[in-house]
Amino acid sequence: MLGDAIPPYFPPPSIAASKLVFHVDIFLLAIVAVFALATLPRAIARFSRADEWKHGHILRSIRLETRRPRATLQPTSPHNVQGPSPSNPSPPDPGFASSSGHDGPQDGVTSEASHTYFSHSHLLRHGSTRSTRSVSLPPHVRAWSAILPPLGGFLRYRLDSGFSVGQAIVLGIYSVLLIYATFYASNPFGEPLRTGFVAMSQIPVVYALGTKNNVLGMIVAMGYEKLNYIHRYAGQMLVLLSNVHAVGYFYEWTAEGTFSENMSEPARMWALIALLALDVLWFFSTSFWRRKAYNIFFGTHIICFTLFLPTAYLHQAIMLPYIIAASAAYGLDHILRLLKTRLFNACIRPIHDLSLTRIEIPELNAGWRAGQHVRIRVLSSAMGWIGWAEVHPFTIASVAKTPEGLVLMCKTAGRWTGRLYEMAKVAGYACEEGGVGRSVSIMIEGPYGGPGHAVFASFSAAMFIVGGSGITFALAAVQDLIQRDLEGSSRVKIIELIWCIQDPCSLNPLVPLFTSLIQQSTRAPLKISVHYTRAADTPPSKDFLPGLTLTAGRPRIAKVLDAVIARAVSYGSGVKASMDITGVVVGVCGPVGLGDEVAQAVSDVDPGRRWAVGGIEMHEEYVIAPLSSSLFVWLWSLADLDLLQDVRLVK
Repeated sequence: MLGDAIPPYFPPPSIAASKLVFHVDIFLLAIVAVFALATLPRAIARFSRADEWKHGHILRSIRLETRRPRATLQPTSPHNVQGPSPSNPSPPDPGFASSSGHDGPQDGVTSEASHTYFSHSHLLRHGSTRSTRSVSLPPHVRAWSAILPPLGGFLRYRLDSGFSVGQAIVLGIYSVLLIYATFYASNPFGEPLRTGFVAMSQIPVVYALGTKNNVLGMIVAMGYEKLNYIHRYAGQMLVLLSNVHAVGYFYEWTAEGTFSENMSEPARMWALIALLALDVLWFFSTSFWRRKAYNIFFGTHIICFTLFLPTAYLHQAIMLPYIIAASAAYGLDHILRLLKTRLFNACIRPIHDLSLTRIEIPELNAGWRAGQHVRIRVLSSAMGWIGWAEVHPFTIASVAKTPEGLVLMCKTAGRWTGRLYEMAKVAGYACEEGGVGRSVSIMIEGPYGGPGHAVFASFSAAMFIVGGSGITFALAAVQDLIQRDLEGSSRVKIIELIWCIQDPCSLNPLVPLFTSLIQQSTRAPLKISVHYTRAADTPPSKDFLPGLTLTAGRPRIAKVLDAVIARAVSYGSGVKASMDITGVVVGVCGPVGLGDEVAQAVSDVDPGRRWAVGGIEMHEEYVIAPLSSSLFVWLWSLADLDLLQDVRLVK
């Protein structure tokens, strides 16, 4: 009788795998929408200013306002920059806005030395007693990390070098979704069809996240380089699921004794070719092939990339919508790349003390934001038989709307950058009258990356900690803040710059620039601290302008941050003294370990001090370095057929 009370067992209804994975993708889009909504207030605040619509999207040339100069910046030597003295007169009053025109030097700097390094008299303005116009101040909206400091500190905590809890949570949620789609009402080892559908659903994700003009990144206000960790992980899942799918069928057909019969069908043969394309891409993406036989690595990428999508479609026509979505993301990316590409004659100059090449394009003077980068091709036979076709990303080291135009500083760190440096040292073609360098044709594409919807000028204080050639990011950001301050469109009261280098001699070429920036930071005082870690053969000179210091040893970041907070709360003159306290932005760029150290220092700030200053936000610029021994280098090439050797943002 008890047995009669037990209801009969009915197997669960079969799950339509195609609908399940479609709903998984929809859920992923819903998560993206949540992140987009979280950034919406800052997006509205940023784009409420008409000028922001013109910055950060497309590089362009504009006509700069011409004004009659009242003073000139005298030529300086990088080894002879001191404070005022009888032999070294006081610098001119901030008294004029330099102008544009390219018939000759318009900034008062005429020596070869100063041309080789930097000229920044464009920051000078007519003296004025007018106070900052509050109507032009940028609105400030606090980020969620500043609104909820404990949560922000938790998400910033580093589980590994360069890998945070926030990133781990994102990958964890993604993993749970794929595990659910793979195992729900299914055994992947007994029902290999399900894993094939899950792999199919991730093809658009991998392609979309691998493109430079990343639609998902645009929605959540993050550059492609900041989402690359998801791109790599999605690629791992695609390779893994595809192989599990294939092995499941191989086992089933072998057990049934029908392996040859099944593999003779055209759809199965195309499936095998698609699988081999994925596995070959992975194999030749290991560090051995990339470092020892790069041409083989690149060639296999081209062939396998071409084979994968069409063979996947010939295997199963049901994959067509996903293949179209992936192809659309890839095609849109290249259309936007074409729209963002410009061809200019640039001047390249060697800077020996820093072992880098300075690239100047005066005609290209608008369209980017501080912290963004561009990708360049140097169209010269001197770059080698294939080097002229290589593309490499570099951070923009100059501010927009200035006579010097777009400036890049390319650190010598590999074969391609080494050839560029050697070519710059050959003074065979003069860039301009009185200049030292060489004129070359450059194809430039961008801008990309940047701080998203964050506006540095809307904070009460800005602090930048950079290492090595990460100074390029800090230079652009500091120049932009000083320029905005002189225009009356900045809330920043103080600017702190910490630069960590190995050799103190690396400071010499930048002394004229640092001196000029300190002289112009009249409304928002700039303090520059340079720290070196390698003992010098001869003690470096420390006779610098007040505000610039050179110190041995690593910086005490937590102590400096505490001092910046104190000054942000108490300091201010004129209109700025009565402004609301809108927080501190901390920008970091350089080695991964430096970012980890800064993240820890930001998280350790006392809650009371954090609240008093209006919150602390951290912006980290990522380095695009040669990809390590990873399963997913091929995925980068799926979205970019350009050569990848020496690919890095100069930091």
